[in-house]
Amino acid sequence: MTRSMLALFLALSLPATPPALATAGAFAQEALPVAPTQVVNVNTATTAQFEALPGIGPSMAQRIVSYREKNGPFKKLEDLMNIQGIGEKSFLKLRPFLTIAGQGDAKATKN
Repeated sequence: MTRSMLALFLALSLPATPPALATAGAFAQEALPVAPTQVVNVNTATTAQFEALPGIGPSMAQRIVSYREKNGPFKKLEDLMNIQGIGEKSFLKLRPFLTIAGQGDAKATKN
């Protein structure tokens, strides 16, 4: 058997994706964060609930809670932009997942 025939035989007999990589790829897809399905009340949410939101990590979640503890409840959602690291773009991504219950927010009445 020549080298080229051997190479062709091996190429045809081996799976296209090694099983270890295929399994790792499947695991990586399962481990991807899932978009939150519930609306988070900015005046009652815990750091863990904030961390479930897109683009919010542990330090940002803590900044939100600390801001709320220092300044009192948020009066409007836009007040989140007073927190370092939350600009207009970040706020607009978060907005669909946020509410202030009892403030006449349409999302607050959806349950």
